[in-house]
Amino acid sequence: MTSQRTRDRLIARLRDKGIQNEHILNVMRVMPRHLFVDEAMSSRSYEDSSLPIGHGQTISQPFIVARMTEVLLGRGVPEKVLEIGTGSGYQAAILSQLVPQVYSVERIVALQTQARERYHALGINNIALKHSDGSWGWPQYGPFPAIMVTAAPEEVPDALLEQLAVGGVMVIPVGSQTGVQKLLQITREADGFYEEVLDGVRFVPLLNGAVRK
Repeated sequence: MTSQRTRDRLIARLRDKGIQNEHILNVMRVMPRHLFVDEAMSSRSYEDSSLPIGHGQTISQPFIVARMTEVLLGRGVPEKVLEIGTGSGYQAAILSQLVPQVYSVERIVALQTQARERYHALGINNIALKHSDGSWGWPQYGPFPAIMVTAAPEEVPDALLEQLAVGGVMVIPVGSQTGVQKLLQITREADGFYEEVLDGVRFVPLLNGAVRK
């Protein structure tokens, strides 16, 4: 289930699907994804598929994790990343091995608590967590040279655009739950924002409000 051979097969699959950044692939090879899902789902943890993590949320498909991370690092390694949607904590854990500091916002406190426990167990200490409405971002630590959003709003939140630094990159899925969702790369230059459609995707919705249960 968690053998190196199983993990290597996943990495080979990601490489075959176009992921080229060897630093990202190496981090995903050693990061124990099975620790970020419930034990009942751990036998599927190295499949290239999304998995339920409770509370109506999922851990993203490894290819999407790698793809979004590769896009985010396409202009070089940023000094910090804002992640919207901590979820299981897996995506931020991957980022933590590639950038100096990760700021991650989660609206469901139970998921945030689990993620914090996983980081402690793994000795990861460069991820700051906040329980909040993700569409607000984390303005006191902005602007951010890189922002990753792991749930889909119907429109890009203005607060996140405002917190993206000039020269920075945001990777975000946008679209309704019943229609088409598109993975966007948004770059901010001195004269405005530029948007590129990367892929068709399917993400859980980016919901407003914070949940304390």
